Amino acid sequence: MNKRFLLAMASILGLVLCNAGLMQGQVEKSSTGRVMGQIGIRNVGPMMDGEVVFFDAESGPPPSLTKYWRAPSYIFGIDANARFTAELPQGTYYLGAIERKLESSSGPPEEGEYIYLSRDKKGNPRKLTVWENSVTDLGLLNDAEVFKRASLAKTGITSIEGVIRNEHDEPVQGLLVFAYTDPAMSKKPLFVSDPSDKDGKYVLRVAGSGKFYLKAQSSHRGGSTGGGEFAGMYGNRKPVALKKGETRRGVNIKAYRTGV
Repeated sequence: MNKRFLLAMASILGLVLCNAGLMQGQVEKSSTGRVMGQIGIRNVGPMMDGEVVFFDAESGPPPSLTKYWRAPSYIFGIDANARFTAELPQGTYYLGAIERKLESSSGPPEEGEYIYLSRDKKGNPRKLTVWENSVTDLGLLNDAEVFKRASLAKTGITSIEGVIRNEHDEPVQGLLVFAYTDPAMSKKPLFVSDPSDKDGKYVLRVAGSGKFYLKAQSSHRGGSTGGGEFAGMYGNRKPVALKKGETRRGVNIKAYRTGV
């Protein structure tokens, strides 16, 4: 088999793989549906410049405003008219929204912020099915209300607690701890903690039992961090095993500045 023939075959194979990639991208894009609507705050008015959040119903439990905070699977902005448009992969979701007091805020809601969770007549989180090439207009969702930390459940909680410190053993404030179910932490996180306090302490509430892999960082998206921000993993990807209703303490995380 001569060299010219091998080069020709390699060229053809490259074109085939390239076209296959394009086709895969087209299929992936066409398998989405669109959801739109408008968020209102009860007895106040429109929710301005907040975020609409979608939780994949297949990848985790229903969201809760009192026992734990699921990390959103998808986040979309709310415009100046309190409207949103979301392009989502076909699937089943739970829908929520939050209006921050400060643009720099992230993670679970803070005291006094407005929060919305779509519920059915029994008060349970409502499922929303998104079909391929569908368009769903939910209209005005006018049940957002102020969040109060006093509403957080005090019993029946499953949680992980610890302290985040830097390389100088100093506490790091304002970091979020994300819980993943895959050791590589390459998929989207399932739960997220409140920001660590001035002493570096964090509390991460989760649902049920299982093994969780922890990552601390500044971004509430659970993705990559920017240069100069703190980030760290617990125990070099060591899992934290939890039973339902259990609190694991002393799960401390060392965080380092990225890009430095």
